[in-house]
Amino acid sequence: MLMNKTETALVNSPPRRWLQRFYETQVLLRFGGRLLPEARALEIGCGSGYGTQLVLERFGAGSVDAVDLDPAMIERASRRLAHHRDRVRLAQGSATDLRAALNADDGGYDAVFDFAIVHHIPDWRAAIAEVARVLTPGGRFYFEEVTAHALARPIYQRLFDHPTEDRFTAEQFLDELAHHGLVVLGSVTRIRGDYLLGVAAKPVLAGSDG
Repeated sequence: MLMNKTETALVNSPPRRWLQRFYETQVLLRFGGRLLPEARALEIGCGSGYGTQLVLERFGAGSVDAVDLDPAMIERASRRLAHHRDRVRLAQGSATDLRAALNADDGGYDAVFDFAIVHHIPDWRAAIAEVARVLTPGGRFYFEEVTAHALARPIYQRLFDHPTEDRFTAEQFLDELAHHGLVVLGSVTRIRGDYLLGVAAKPVLAGSDG
């Protein structure tokens, strides 16, 4: 579901940008490392394109496909990423159907990035299934998520709009990754039970190249 005006303003505020660049990115890099220069990455729920910019500049992706439900955000991202035009493809669509949004093939991406978008998706399990489908064997899923514990707090309920059914705890989110064969690398960072940051990999099948 789309973010309301309050959350959109917060997500695009300087404090949120600072947190994403100087804390969240550093945690994710520590767990998953930088990408190879030729790596093809995907960001689900790209918003105004700041996360996509970080995937290019901080994580070192060679190219990024990015999808968002909101056409206004796609337009903002297009302006932000104009100087990366030859390395970015933007599309309006749902993270639960990446084939429709981006014609995304099975195993087409070396990395997928989720900067706190899956908790906005009513059918969040379908989104995780799509992440697993489009990752190449050995590919990595970098995630930063907000749990049901946080969404139950009065301030979240008062200010933001989120799906009210089937919210996930940290354990449920990690269990769903495992259900689709994604293996968490090392540990994850949990903040007061509200937030979850980590990286999971799609195993390389025995006998396959790479």
